[in-house]
Amino acid sequence: MFSKSKINEPGSKEAEASKPAAPATSASPAPAESKTNTAPKPKPPASVLSSDLHITGNMKTSGDIQVEGTVEGDIRAHLLTIGETATIKGEVTADDVVINGRIVGRVRGLKVRLTSTARVEGDIIHKTIAIESGAHFEGSVQRQDDPLNPGRGSKSGANPAAEVKQ
Repeated sequence: MFSKSKINEPGSKEAEASKPAAPATSASPAPAESKTNTAPKPKPPASVLSSDLHITGNMKTSGDIQVEGTVEGDIRAHLLTIGETATIKGEVTADDVVINGRIVGRVRGLKVRLTSTARVEGDIIHKTIAIESGAHFEGSVQRQDDPLNPGRGSKSGANPAAEVKQ
């Protein structure tokens, strides 16, 4: 590995004998470089499923998804945005769910937001929820401390729908 530097550098063998100290110091920045490689990577942009895309099957990611097309299956993501032209038939699970389009199925999320163009037919299990005026919702609303893990969250209050603000 260090033979290349010996070949390229002119000088006597005595000078080369004193150089092992120099490669040792140049080798020490390499661990520093590997430390920068372990630094958190920048967050990738959201995956976008266009309006002309039809997917049959389940999707799972630790990143973000923006759906504009049709999905027949379950979706699990960190941030899930359902566009106005989107239709989801299946269970949706995400830390943050923003619904602008149509969902037929259960919604699970720490933060769930139904915008004025949202159409939801199914139950919503959430930690916090916001429903804008004009949103269509048919189903039940249930608050849980841990809505992402079925059966592990606890209900708080006798009427979780009372927490809904419009």
